[in-house]
Amino acid sequence: MNLTTFWLIFFVACIVIEIITMGLTTIWFAGGALIAAVSAVFGAPLLVQIVLLTAVSLILLFSTRPIAVKYFNKDRVKTNVESLVGKQAIVTSEINNLQGIGQVTVGGREWSARTIKEGITLPAGSVVMIRAINGVKLMVEEMTQ
Repeated sequence: MNLTTFWLIFFVACIVIEIITMGLTTIWFAGGALIAAVSAVFGAPLLVQIVLLTAVSLILLFSTRPIAVKYFNKDRVKTNVESLVGKQAIVTSEINNLQGIGQVTVGGREWSARTIKEGITLPAGSVVMIRAINGVKLMVEEMTQ
């Protein structure tokens, strides 16, 4: 098997893997494999082909992947927990990180919660902003008036 055939098989394999996984990872290596195949047709040494494969794949990966991810994820709806970040919640049970206690209600559901800053205790009835999610706990910050 000559190198051109090898690179074309590698190209097809990358495309098939990309179609199966839709991970936007192997498609960039398919581009590199195509350039390596073209260089093999023109008789470039194996080392040059490998360098071209690597360089083109990395250039494609780092220059176009962020744009592609943004384009393909534009209609993605945030799931249950992701959609809570940035929303307000009401403390239903005192939040105290030291004691490892605290609960909030948001959207009619009760969640375990902790404050982002250590050493702060928030009493029941406080209004908080959800800043992050750590495991199954909402990380909250007291709303300033």
